[in-house]
Parts: sequence; C-alpha cells; structure tokens
Amino acid sequence: MALKATVFKAELHIADLDRHYYHNHSLTIARHPSETDERMMVRLLAFALNADDALSFGKGLSTDDEPALWQKDLTGAVDLWIDVGQPDEKDIRRACNRAAQVIVYGYGGRTVDVWWQQNHNALERLTNLTVINLPATQPLAKLAQRTMRLQCTIQDGAIWLADDNNRIEINPTILKSSVSP
Repeated sequence: MALKATVFKAELHIADLDRHYYHNHSLTIARHPSETDERMMVRLLAFALNADDALSFGKGLSTDDEPALWQKDLTGAVDLWIDVGQPDEKDIRRACNRAAQVIVYGYGGRTVDVWWQQNHNALERLTNLTVINLPATQPLAKLAQRTMRLQCTIQDGAIWLADDNNRIEINPTILKSSVSP
C-alpha cells in the first residue's frame, strides 16, 4: 500500500518590502512521504518570495513534469516555474522551454556549490533562468508543524521567517539572474 501525503496548513503573513507586497495567504501544503520538513519549508519560503494570488504548489515529488510551484496565466501558459533543490540540467532546460521565467532555489549547504560548479556552464545560456542559493535552511525544519502561523519579512534581499517561538534569517545569494527583456 502506497503511503499518502501529509497535509500541512499554513497561515502565512508576508511583508515584502523589496516588492511592496503585503498580504496574508492561507495555504494547504501536501508533503510527499519522501519529502523532508526542510524541503517542504523551502517550498513555502519560495512561495513567500514570489507570492501572488495566481501562484500555486505543483504536485511535487510524485510528478516529474511539474515544478514545486508555478504560476499560469488565464490561457494556461506557464508564466513562472519554480523548482527547489538541485534539479537536473535537462529538467531545467525543459522548464525554460515551457515557462516565461524559471527560478531554481538551491538549498543543501555545500552541495549547492558543487552542483552549480557542475552545471553553471550549461545553464548560463538560458536567458529566462534565475538560480538562487538559500544557505543554512536546516533551521526551517523547526518551523514545520501540521498547522502553522508564520510571518515572513523580506527587506534588502534578507529574509526573516518566524513563528511564535523561532525566528530564522536567511541571506540568499544570486548565482544567476535572468536577462530582462
């Protein structure tokens, strides 16, 4: 018998001073049985960094042809494709062909540096790709609860994610920025 996803509920309050975006989101997140709390929280963080009413979670680890998050227009065309972790270069190229903009949020400490060294030459020519390293994401797992009330503040590129008991600061590094049209 296959294991089922665990459902998490998050009340996410976002104050993004960089984008002038201030909004509350009630989110339902399905965590695949093989997904860690850290990865799920990185997906939630990626949502906060790109929050929009049209942004939604993909089916996740159980579906190869869907990202962690995506935003589609009214015709069904993919405006934004967001993946987390260290996806295969071929999958990133395929995403860049399907979406107007692709963002990869790498996490995992030193392994992101190794992954980027191995893939940056092939990925540099993808003009609609942004790659961001999220260092020190392990503490995010402490925030994972079946029901969460989180505050996310983004200012000058720095991110603070907090609940009633914990406050975590993350300072992302942009490894590659997409070319503006």
